[in-house]
Amino acid sequence: MGRFNNEVVIVTGGAQGIGRSAAFKFAEEGAHVAVVDMNPEKGKQTTFEIKKNGGRAEFFHADVSKSADVKSTVAGILLSLKRIDVLYNNASIFLPGKDGAVVDIEEEIWDRIISVNLKSIYLWCKYTIPHMANAGKGAIINTTSSCGLVGIPGCDAYSASKGATAALTRSLSVEYGPKGIRVNCIAPAAIKTPMLDSSDLGNTTFDERRFLELRTPLRRYGTAEEIANVAVFLASDEASYINGAVIVADGGITISGDLSKIRKDYDE
Repeated sequence: MGRFNNEVVIVTGGAQGIGRSAAFKFAEEGAHVAVVDMNPEKGKQTTFEIKKNGGRAEFFHADVSKSADVKSTVAGILLSLKRIDVLYNNASIFLPGKDGAVVDIEEEIWDRIISVNLKSIYLWCKYTIPHMANAGKGAIINTTSSCGLVGIPGCDAYSASKGATAALTRSLSVEYGPKGIRVNCIAPAAIKTPMLDSSDLGNTTFDERRFLELRTPLRRYGTAEEIANVAVFLASDEASYINGAVIVADGGITISGDLSKIRKDYDE
């Protein structure tokens, strides 16, 4: 059957990128996956393909940053799937060209990034943890970033949301570990997804070769599947003694030095 015997796994932002890969991985391991996303077309396509491959999944349309949406979606998941065993807070946004130095960010942009990347974790934990606590067990995986661990210029709102995510993960792990709920965090970097393609790394002024040679010890990008594998591990019994950890899954980028923008017109 796999590592998840009919357990219900919620994957936010599950329609594409890392979330989509995680939804497939969890389904392959025997989980019944609740795919949550703002994009109904891609979300339904993901669940259709999971079912076509013999897995089980249902799509739930929600804005992860809206309290009413999260509350009603959790109620819908419980009504349909009867339980909640794993919560993967994967949904995130990055707004290149709008995020930036704190003195330049418009207030509504700051609020939007914090709302999706951080408030959503608060909301999903608020409405799912009571059900996990009643069951006496559960696993939560949050998503931070290299931006939450080291200083990176030009994305202050995103960095703030991700740094807070790591701190919240540690606090939640201490608060709810005694109730049998493990809370851990993944910090990816340079993962080849649509979000990466929309960032500076997708710009024509970005020198990809220099980035890979100078900043990435493995000399390549990571894949969504590789991060999904980490999420599945953290949610499984194989990680039963891992709690409050921030797993850095970045090929060594974070420890490799300055993560500033690398442009073709810049000489080191």
